[in-house]
Amino acid sequence: MTTPTLSKTIFLRASRDEVWAFLTEPDKLAKWFHAPKATLKQGDKLELFGTESGDLLIWGDVLAARRPEYLEYTFTVKPMGDAKSLVKWTLSEMPGGTKLSLEHEGLPASAEAFDLILALDNGWDKHFIQMREALHTVPA
Repeated sequence: MTTPTLSKTIFLRASRDEVWAFLTEPDKLAKWFHAPKATLKQGDKLELFGTESGDLLIWGDVLAARRPEYLEYTFTVKPMGDAKSLVKWTLSEMPGGTKLSLEHEGLPASAEAFDLILALDNGWDKHFIQMREALHTVPA
């Protein structure tokens, strides 16, 4: 049996530094995902809170933060129990913008966990759309 890995890539009309800010800074993360209390830094705990509820939704550890090219952290949500998965972000410079790639690996491989994988897959899709909208919207 293979271990499920979610792999996604989007292209953004923004510099790697701008995209990096949307991956690591609380005010920017809150626009498309969930907000931490502080900027994500290597060696720190990862704690992401619901922007409306304020509840802790995602937790783990920031394992690598190499601005503006690579971010990696462990990722746990309540339905996973104590299991940890791994999220890796790679930012590649492109003419006119940035290619952002996500690898979410170490997900549970059982048939019982398939609904969780579907929910995470769908969630990442929605969050990517929100990130693109937040980055591509010009402030009035």
